[in-house]
Amino acid sequence: MYSRLYRLINDTVHPYIELEGVHLTKEGEKELLASLSQLWTRELEHHSDDELGTPSEDHHRLSSMIADLIFLLSIKSQYVRHSAGNIVVVISEFLATSGSNWDIFIQSLCLCMELAVTNALSFSSASSTAGLGNSHFDSSNFVVLIKPRLKNAGWSTLAEIVRVLRNIVKCLKQDYVYDDNLAKICLDSVHSCLSNVPWDSMDVIYSTQNSFTGDALIPRTDEEESRVVFLGNLVQLLCSMVEQSGSVNDAVHFLDKHPILFVITNLVPKLFYWCLSKQGKHVITCISQYFRHKLLVLLIRLSFLICLDCCILDSWLRLLHKYFQELLWQPITSVESVQDTSLEGSPFLLINSDGEVYNMSSHHLQRQAIFLFLRCSISLISLKEETQKRCACATDDSCSTFDLDLDCIGRKKGFLELYRWLQGHLPLDMFADYEIYAEKCMDFSLSFLQLFVHEDDLLFRVLLQLLSVPFRAEQRLDKRNWTSQDGKEDILFHLSYVFNAVHLFHLFLAELHYDHQVLLDYLISKDTGIDCAEYLLRCLRLVSNSWPLFMEFSLGGKVTNRLSDKRRKVVLESSHNQCRLPSTTMEKVPSFEKECENDLECGSKHYGARRSYYKDAKDCLLSLKISLENLHQKNLFLYNPEVLLKRLMRFQELCSQRDDCDNWKNGGLI
Repeated sequence: MYSRLYRLINDTVHPYIELEGVHLTKEGEKELLASLSQLWTRELEHHSDDELGTPSEDHHRLSSMIADLIFLLSIKSQYVRHSAGNIVVVISEFLATSGSNWDIFIQSLCLCMELAVTNALSFSSASSTAGLGNSHFDSSNFVVLIKPRLKNAGWSTLAEIVRVLRNIVKCLKQDYVYDDNLAKICLDSVHSCLSNVPWDSMDVIYSTQNSFTGDALIPRTDEEESRVVFLGNLVQLLCSMVEQSGSVNDAVHFLDKHPILFVITNLVPKLFYWCLSKQGKHVITCISQYFRHKLLVLLIRLSFLICLDCCILDSWLRLLHKYFQELLWQPITSVESVQDTSLEGSPFLLINSDGEVYNMSSHHLQRQAIFLFLRCSISLISLKEETQKRCACATDDSCSTFDLDLDCIGRKKGFLELYRWLQGHLPLDMFADYEIYAEKCMDFSLSFLQLFVHEDDLLFRVLLQLLSVPFRAEQRLDKRNWTSQDGKEDILFHLSYVFNAVHLFHLFLAELHYDHQVLLDYLISKDTGIDCAEYLLRCLRLVSNSWPLFMEFSLGGKVTNRLSDKRRKVVLESSHNQCRLPSTTMEKVPSFEKECENDLECGSKHYGARRSYYKDAKDCLLSLKISLENLHQKNLFLYNPEVLLKRLMRFQELCSQRDDCDNWKNGGLI
């Protein structure tokens, strides 16, 4: 195999190898690009017609092709590097689908990355090749072959190799390519590569660049620009590797996760320093915002795949405070200003100016930063005792001054982090009495929900995370004698009130204007289906256990007026939506006259106001139950919804009992 492709690549590249690529004129660049384009678009389509060779011949040809194409990645022309990199990705795809020599191919590329790092850092190559040999791949012969090709390799070559590896990982996710064995080989090879790279030497490189330029990520030379591109490609690759690891190990226990996750976790503090340190007002905004976005994505993905012990959580919280403090303390913006800047597709549209990019991405970054902060803080609170005893950083006394009836420092730190964050957004000193406190808490909860409702995947993740807050059992308060000091002295009560799961569930349904079709869309979505189903299941169980709280839910007038119209407008304006919407979705929040009619009908001034929210929520959830049953009977639902239907049936039973009680009361009043 590969004989024809080998000759074509050899004939195309070798004239430039002899010239060492330094004399590439404009005309030569055009000729080389034309040859590479022809090779990519025509010849690669016929590589399956190659004559068969012996395994050793195929191995030699494959190694030579990789070496020749890697040489092109060291040429100064970015167009040549890009084309050559794309050809490497296409060859990888062919080998993956044919099932031949893909392990040798990916191991060779990872070795090229190590050698390119060695060149970039001006280290001896001997240390980087140690331990690379295995029973299937002898790296020593390939090192002899590839080292002359990488003689002129620098940061731009390294950046391109990392980009190629990342694109290969993305290709492996395609249905026609994906194979657990190939993914495992890729993870093993990249893990070996990352383990051998002298990352500590990068600290010197990037600290020198930052101190020299005065601001991080302001490229003053081509080499510095290449370093920034390398960092961007590296963070992209690491995000893809974490995602790949999650796909391979879906059903695996934390302790059995692929070791690449722990290598990447250990790199996190360095990545933050290299990408975000010493940012000044002259920093290129789109680059800075992009790095912040990808680093938060990396940590969020890692947080679902690794065992989050006390030391990791403490380290990540410190990073968030150091690099994202302004986002954590940025006011939780009302929905009106969020709608105009909501993100469609990519969170960063490079066609806009830096100022516009910053404004468009700030709410997205705020959502990411707050979610990660909440995840870390709540995970600290929920840590098991044995995990905290093993954690060396549990001796931190920073939390001990805050008097909490808790057993361990980690939990105290988690509560303290949440309390301080809430104090920044919802200062208890402002509230003179309980009624004001309750209204402000509800107002904050609604603003918080409206911040996340524009990004569906994060919305359900944060709602599920908040379900993990350990709530204080319901207690009767003396509302007349309530003071702000009560909230300060009982942090758990304060957290429980602000993030009350039943209240948030009501607000969530109200934000959708009680449209069960939107819930149905969430449930059948590939991105949100699993999380939405889990959230509904857990909330329905909470509702069953806290039925009076669910029935009695109400909003103050000021809070009611701030409910969003976004979801409702999307449904009404959808041209392909042929379903008839329930009458409740066509109504505004009940008017004053309507509330008065309810008051007279039920014989209680306050009961009618409460009943409207309960009734709308009931109608929405029971309509969802009917739709799920119809789809399930016709085998049109994507998965088996029987567990969810059972919870909805229990909810219906509780509603029926409530309706029977209401009928009896109304009969008595008459």
